[in-house]
Amino acid sequence: MFKKILVPSDASEPAQRALLKAVEIAKEFASQIVLLHVVYTPEALGYTLSEGISVPQDELSIYGKEALTAAIAGIDMGNILIEKKQLPGHPGKVILDEIESGDFDLVIMGNRGYGAIAGSLLGSVSQRVLNKAKCPVMIVK
Repeated sequence: MFKKILVPSDASEPAQRALLKAVEIAKEFASQIVLLHVVYTPEALGYTLSEGISVPQDELSIYGKEALTAAIAGIDMGNILIEKKQLPGHPGKVILDEIESGDFDLVIMGNRGYGAIAGSLLGSVSQRVLNKAKCPVMIVK
């Protein structure tokens, strides 16, 4: 039923709960999991850095790899095929682009639980993905 599951992760507690749920489902359906970490870039936030100031891509890559490693630490993956992927940009947009190009059957992601007012002010990534994804999305609280 679910052959390919996308799990966006920032290694937070809600993201960890989402990954645990994805592992549970993947074990039941022999699914593949794609664990995605989106590394914010200054451009994704609408900023450009002043001349002479830069954030080395190497540092962003190291942070992304560490976040992906932390996300799966201590989780019994069994025989599940897992692909770890990191991409730069704004999380909402990158996740939706990945859904479009990745032929996913399900997206499982955590919800930080900001609430209606704070969530609308902060621009909830999970709300954006839930509303715009073209495949089923499970939000794990």
